[in-house]
Amino acid sequence: MRVLLVCAGLAALGYGLAGLFTHPRPVNLPNSTRWLAGGVLVHDLVLVPATMLVGLALARFVSAPYRAVVQGALIVSASVALMCLPLWLGYGGTPGNPTTNPLPYRRNLALVLGAVWAGALAIMIIRAVRRQRSPGDPVRGRRISGGEGELDDEPAAAVDVVDGHAAAVRLDDAAHDRQPET
Repeated sequence: MRVLLVCAGLAALGYGLAGLFTHPRPVNLPNSTRWLAGGVLVHDLVLVPATMLVGLALARFVSAPYRAVVQGALIVSASVALMCLPLWLGYGGTPGNPTTNPLPYRRNLALVLGAVWAGALAIMIIRAVRRQRSPGDPVRGRRISGGEGELDDEPAAAVDVVDGHAAAVRLDDAAHDRQPET
């Protein structure tokens, strides 16, 4: 499958390059080069760091069973917003011709994004309900309960299971925060 996708991407790239150099209308190569280089720079200097920061925030603040849902909703939201950017910014229309941009694109974008996040919220609620109905068995471990070396059988860690796979292992913070008695 990966080979087919690479071949399709190379074919699209070749078609674009062939069109750039064989188009009957004169092409401004320096302008096209600046535009392509600008796209690469915006991608590498703005989009990639922003995506990394959002991913770091998600890993830190969103629990594992819901992280993939939030990531998916963010990817869909960003893709939809970027694809219709010219429309919701009003580019392409002319003041004297209301038929060039005849729809309320900002409202429609808000409706689509609302539907995406409503779906994400529904999935997260379903996961939370399923999780409450069948809580995962905590991993039983031995831990030191005090400074004297006593051990007990309370859970030292718990494993979150999502769709039959271990999603996260949470350590019991109380075991790490407890100070020895003096």
